[in-house]
Amino acid sequence: MNKILNLNKNGFLFFFFYISLILGFIFDESLNQGAYLDWNTNKKLISEFSSNLLKTLISYEDYGNRHSPLYNIILSLFYKIGLSLDFIRLINLHFSLLLIFVLYRCLKIKFKSVDDSTLQLLSFLVFFSPTFRSLAIWPDSRIIGLLFFVCCLYYFLIFFESYKKKYALYSVLALITSSYFSPNFSIFSIFFYFLFYKNLNFRFFLFLILISFILSIPMIYYIFFLDVNFITVGNTPGIANESIGLDFNISNKILLISSIFIFHLLPIIIFSINKFELFKFIRKYLILIIISWIICVYFFNYEITFTGGGAIFQILVLLTNNNILFFFISFFILALTSFIIGLSRQNLSLSLLSILSNPQNTIYHKYYEPFFLIIVLTLFKGLNFKIFFSNNKNILFLYLYSIFFIVLRIIKIYFF
Repeated sequence: MNKILNLNKNGFLFFFFYISLILGFIFDESLNQGAYLDWNTNKKLISEFSSNLLKTLISYEDYGNRHSPLYNIILSLFYKIGLSLDFIRLINLHFSLLLIFVLYRCLKIKFKSVDDSTLQLLSFLVFFSPTFRSLAIWPDSRIIGLLFFVCCLYYFLIFFESYKKKYALYSVLALITSSYFSPNFSIFSIFFYFLFYKNLNFRFFLFLILISFILSIPMIYYIFFLDVNFITVGNTPGIANESIGLDFNISNKILLISSIFIFHLLPIIIFSINKFELFKFIRKYLILIIISWIICVYFFNYEITFTGGGAIFQILVLLTNNNILFFFISFFILALTSFIIGLSRQNLSLSLLSILSNPQNTIYHKYYEPFFLIIVLTLFKGLNFKIFFSNNKNILFLYLYSIFFIVLRIIKIYFF
């Protein structure tokens, strides 16, 4: 009876969060300010694609949009049959909600001993993601790419329960679809294919590779043969006449992305790591951590004028007007991140691929939330989630922490 009551309460809670998203839609909420600005470009592209698909596709690079054209093409079909842009936005909002449902299904597979009510509450945290809310309200291909990436995770988790080949195929197809909407997810094919290689017969593995190659041909042809390289269009903010390129400073990536990682997952980390093992790890590898930290600090050259950099970087630099406090905090962040990724080779590979998934000069917080939460809950190993789920107050703390991040976003929008 209590379980049924909890599920009913969660139903009302979901409806409440859904209404908050609808109100955000009505009042033009944009916690990630770039989402609204990107929509101004996207709605123009939707109109252009609806009137001349081929011409717009070939000249897509000229519009300065660094996102895949596929989603705008799909939305242009709705526009072409007479639907208004606001109605198209509303369709996008409801389609985006599927992300929460698919994540919940993933959590049910991963945490079988945890009750459904708790897992629902955990999946509802997506409602508190500024990135999710902004891209649900202002259509963008990245949220659709993330949705299909989570579908890939769902079939991937099912495969390692049943070892049925069809789920490996479904996972690969979902990953390819995800990459068409958001090309940065394509780098994670290395992770999935490696594990499929180890757990499938070689003949079926080659079949997956062949399918992937065939389905990738249109995008390969579009980018490399038609030379529509939309990924690197535009200029780097804060640097005169320097375009966004594929070269990047690895020190910037390590310090900033690890700070974003720790910022979002701190509540989970606090309650799911062995503190004794953490101190033991730091003591054992202290010299290596110090050397790595010194190298990263020495080569670090990210400026707040580039925009982005993550919440920790922005807050500390704004408070001190220099990088010194950020460098000091980054030592502890680097130590904690090293411990977490050192718990498993799988954690290490996912962390490296997360860095490689953002090869541009600029680093934005929105690229990694709610992505980090999703992959840690579904794919990371070695974290003691049993301790985390043992106390329902930990979920409440995670909600309060998420609200705190939203408050920070509001403060940044209206006061900085």
